[in-house]
Amino acid sequence: MGLARAAELNHYPGPLHVLELAEKLDLSGTQKDEIERFRSEMLSEAQRLGQKILEREEHLDRRFSHQHLDEPLLRELTAEIAELYGKLRFVHLRAHLQARAILSEAQVAAYDRHRGYDE
Repeated sequence: MGLARAAELNHYPGPLHVLELAEKLDLSGTQKDEIERFRSEMLSEAQRLGQKILEREEHLDRRFSHQHLDEPLLRELTAEIAELYGKLRFVHLRAHLQARAILSEAQVAAYDRHRGYDE
């Protein structure tokens, strides 16, 4: 879905890829633990929000299939779904922000090189 592309392409590393590159980035034990914590929190929240999105999408689909929908309800349901997607994106981007905060500039530069983002 590209939820965190803006972060990834602008020198805010993703937790999963940081962990995959842990040796190459010379992560300390503390850094690795923190990244794992951020990632775990992100996954938990993302799964919760993803489930809510699926439920609301199914509700919207049922309303259409039963022809029990009008414009005000459609506006309400789509706004609710859009808000959930916004929250999901925030969760992903926040994890990138958190990862960047504990990495050194040299580690971020190494991350960019290994991911092919160096300029």
